[in-house]
Amino acid sequence: MLLLTLVLVVLDGAIANVALPSIATSLAADASRTVWVVSSYQLAVLIALLPCGALGEIHGPRRVFLLGVALFTAASAACAFAGTLPALVAARFVQGLGAGAIMALAVMNLRFAVPQRLLGTIIGFNAMTIAISSAAGPAVAGAILSVASWPWLFAVNIPLGMIVLVCGRVLGPVQGIRRPVNAKALLANTLMFILFLTGADLIATAPAAGVILIGGSVACLIALLRLERGSSAPIVPMDLLAEPAFRVAVIASVTCFTGQMLSYVALPFYLQHTLHMTPVLTGLYMIPWPAATAIIAPISGRLTERVKTAWLCSGGGALLAVGLLIAGLCPPDPRGIAFLAGTILAGAGFGLFQTPNNRILLLSAPKARSGAAGAMQGTARLLGQTFGAVCMSIIFATSPLSSAPAIALVLAGICAAISSFVSFSRARYETVG
Repeated sequence: MLLLTLVLVVLDGAIANVALPSIATSLAADASRTVWVVSSYQLAVLIALLPCGALGEIHGPRRVFLLGVALFTAASAACAFAGTLPALVAARFVQGLGAGAIMALAVMNLRFAVPQRLLGTIIGFNAMTIAISSAAGPAVAGAILSVASWPWLFAVNIPLGMIVLVCGRVLGPVQGIRRPVNAKALLANTLMFILFLTGADLIATAPAAGVILIGGSVACLIALLRLERGSSAPIVPMDLLAEPAFRVAVIASVTCFTGQMLSYVALPFYLQHTLHMTPVLTGLYMIPWPAATAIIAPISGRLTERVKTAWLCSGGGALLAVGLLIAGLCPPDPRGIAFLAGTILAGAGFGLFQTPNNRILLLSAPKARSGAAGAMQGTARLLGQTFGAVCMSIIFATSPLSSAPAIALVLAGICAAISSFVSFSRARYETVG
């Protein structure tokens, strides 16, 4: 059931991207404005993750998780019936709030539901589910759009969400730890991410405004930390970040997902503009990465019982870096042999990294702080992907299209190498098992 909710959230993000042209035509909206269908969802997820992790610890993870599922399902229905772009953007924002609760508390529910000896394997299947859902998203969207209009992309969430709600009773009740919620801290958290994403969106086209907004975001973070000084369970989990293993895993996650987003945006452009492949062939050549991740992720989960996670993450980051550098630096080959070899290595490395890094993020936190750990895991991933998207925008704005994808792949490889180095530094903090 928990894996089904992740399928819901991941698929929904992937299919919305594909639907933007259809949405623009159907709602007679400017194509540039329809980007907010994606951006509003991402913004809401970032805003909701940390507060929902805290609320799950206070009121119990099952209750807040199922409220998130209910909100996500109801908002999906609102998306399906939206008749204007503003209504759709608003519904997507609410949907993102529900998705934030799901992402933050799925791992907390998982930790209380699964014996610790099986946790590494289960997290491997969790990573595999996310990889397969990400890969299947465009195909699912294309299949639905070939026989139905775009509202059905959101309508399919409704029965799946209802199934999760009906089955929610199988999750064991976990009592929360009552503590006050700082309303000023929640406001600072919200403003921080609004300013950050808005600034990141402007950084390539209006650098001065972008820098000012990102500076405002940093000011909000400072204010948030001051507001929660002395708190035993702050929204931004400084208590967990004080632990070296947790802190290093977060940094490694941000850098790895920065490289992943850079490469995911660059690869289609590389295939179509450098190797001159058709869109159909481009889609086929994009499959090996998520396929390799789906194969390696559960194996990596099993290895965490025998090998230090720092070594696995470091090796995974190194493989990811080598694969991306092969794809970016090898001379263009019309058959794409070097590209395929590089992306298979990159996908395997990403799967080898993702599972043990998620495991250490989860297990290095006390059970009572699992909500904050899960929220920080999702926040690190989304921040990394945002950084990657910003870097890609800057590269496109400053480099010709013929060379931009290769530059991005090399930069992505450097980010992966940094992640590998950072992960290796964690070896002295942990033991096997």
